[in-house]
Amino acid sequence: MLPSIPRLQDYDVSLQNGFLPSDYPLDVLPDPYYRPWENVIKNLQALILSKRLRGVVERLPILSTHLLLSEAEWRRAYLVLAFMSHAYIWGGNTPADRVPPSISVPFRSTCAHLELPTVATYAGVVLWNYKPIFDLEPIDSLANLATLTTFTGSLDESWFYLVSVAIEARGAPLIPLMLHAIQAARNNDSHTVTECLRGFAERLDELGALLIRMHESCNPTVFYERIRPFLAGSKNMADAGLPNGVMFDDGTGEENQHYVQYAGGSNAQSSIIQFFDIVLGIEHRPTGSSANTAPTSDPTSPQPQAPPAP
Repeated sequence: MLPSIPRLQDYDVSLQNGFLPSDYPLDVLPDPYYRPWENVIKNLQALILSKRLRGVVERLPILSTHLLLSEAEWRRAYLVLAFMSHAYIWGGNTPADRVPPSISVPFRSTCAHLELPTVATYAGVVLWNYKPIFDLEPIDSLANLATLTTFTGSLDESWFYLVSVAIEARGAPLIPLMLHAIQAARNNDSHTVTECLRGFAERLDELGALLIRMHESCNPTVFYERIRPFLAGSKNMADAGLPNGVMFDDGTGEENQHYVQYAGGSNAQSSIIQFFDIVLGIEHRPTGSSANTAPTSDPTSPQPQAPPAP
């Protein structure tokens, strides 16, 4: 028996905004208890440039996450702590392989709640890191978007994130459309399937046009030399100075802790692009490998798993 068609509300997917939050992300945690974090993130670029970030972070109190009362607040906390942790790791003359308890303790708690790894992901730097310039204008337009937080304060960094935000917003209507197409396929309704795929192709052209706009305000040299280093994770970073990865110190002593290695945030983590892969039955495999079994005919059925990447 085929599984039922997913209901968007069961996965916190917005009918209007897709994988972006139904309500706009918080630009500050409302409880003044978290003001120490917000003060750092508000001055993040200046602290990085002045080389004061690490000292300031090390002197922060270890704040509890118990006063985070909504998913929006948990997401804001994740964004703030992820940016601070990456700035701490990569914001000195050499990378730091140990993150102090002032960040580690609440960051690990926040990530456990959100079921995310202790690293800045696409969710943090894109999905929960934007605001509309005018509330009554659409958020699928780059002309109406701004970032909440960046490492560099540069237009290039904001633009890099916001192009993805606009793509997520513009692609949002394709989620219910393609679920409708799957249901139509199960009903042998070829006319509806054809119309849905036609609508998908037209909207996909619009997303491609948005992606091409990346070159307007994100200089490749600025991206690779100034922005990308801060987004780097702790996996395969030996040449950059992190042979063991990163330890998120909880203050209990090194003998009770271990290093972790996670890939940093990337547009390869785009929620909408991965949705497209699933509904179209596109499989990704490590270079040189081949599929062992033919793909199933229904994208909502269990899919064969590719072997792990080396």
